[in-house]
Amino acid sequence: MAQQERDQQVVERELTMSRAMVEAIAEEMREDEEVFYMGEDVADYGGIFDSTEGLLDEFGYDRVMDVPISETAYLGAAVGAAQAGMRPIAELMFVDFFGVAMDQIYNQMAKNTYMSGGSVNVPMVLTAGVGGTYNDAGQHSQTLYGTFAHLPGMKVVVPSTAYDAKGLMHNAIRDDDPVVYLFHKRLMGIGWMPAPEGPKTPVPEADYTIPFGSADVKREGSDVTVVTLGLHVHRALEAAESLVDDDVDAEVVDLRTLVPLDTETVVDSVRKTGNLVVVDEDYRSFGVTGEIVASVADEALDDLSAVERVALPDVPIPYARPMENEVIPDVRDIEDAVQATQ
Repeated sequence: MAQQERDQQVVERELTMSRAMVEAIAEEMREDEEVFYMGEDVADYGGIFDSTEGLLDEFGYDRVMDVPISETAYLGAAVGAAQAGMRPIAELMFVDFFGVAMDQIYNQMAKNTYMSGGSVNVPMVLTAGVGGTYNDAGQHSQTLYGTFAHLPGMKVVVPSTAYDAKGLMHNAIRDDDPVVYLFHKRLMGIGWMPAPEGPKTPVPEADYTIPFGSADVKREGSDVTVVTLGLHVHRALEAAESLVDDDVDAEVVDLRTLVPLDTETVVDSVRKTGNLVVVDEDYRSFGVTGEIVASVADEALDDLSAVERVALPDVPIPYARPMENEVIPDVRDIEDAVQATQ
């Protein structure tokens, strides 16, 4: 009985998403000395979104490295280290900065296995903070996971809860291919940017993996399928609970990864509900919403009665809080889209 109680306490332990990510990284660093972390303000500061908080104390400066403000240099170094047999985790402080190092990301990290005829692997993880909702304007607030998903050669991971964040991080570090691991700033559980209800979850102490390409039905329903990821999983869940009063039962599907993409779970849900709403904090044009709708149309067009897309309009994200609130989809936007399918 005592052991059962201890096991239950372990399962019921709750972590923020940032703590879950750090726990996974620390466990991998203990198991494999080739794993190291590099980025801007990741050592002494612990990452501006707490993405490395506590790692320096255990592993020191040789394995938790602050780097100069040159994404081109240190992402190129990470690619080289990975090809030499190490397993670097390299952090872009904001995903918006990827343009500085696009050649290192797209032409080297993503392609070198192909360009070498398979003679080298690039087992590295590129992490980055994504998303708005805290008024940091158009160069620090974008989401952009659709950009990485569009470019072949990289796996793309977007956790929405602490449980998912730990399992996906273990899988990312162990993967022999490059993985882009994008965490939403609002979900990390840091004091100056309060998270919504939901991302702080029970997290087992033991390591575990969540396979890529495995979407998760966060809420079962019968009337409409809401497909989303990241922050908007929680906004969709809030909308779904509100819609119960209108006798609308929404199913919420969290994609968790964009590459590979689990279309099977999405299509199965749409075949059950007959209606589809796709919610995305990335830009509307040429993005995730269109890809999900097209995937469902390819597989289950006859089962699909109504479709709505909720996404960021094709404008730079405004600095002013009322304007930012206007362009980033919120709970009411999701509710309205769901109602439009009924």
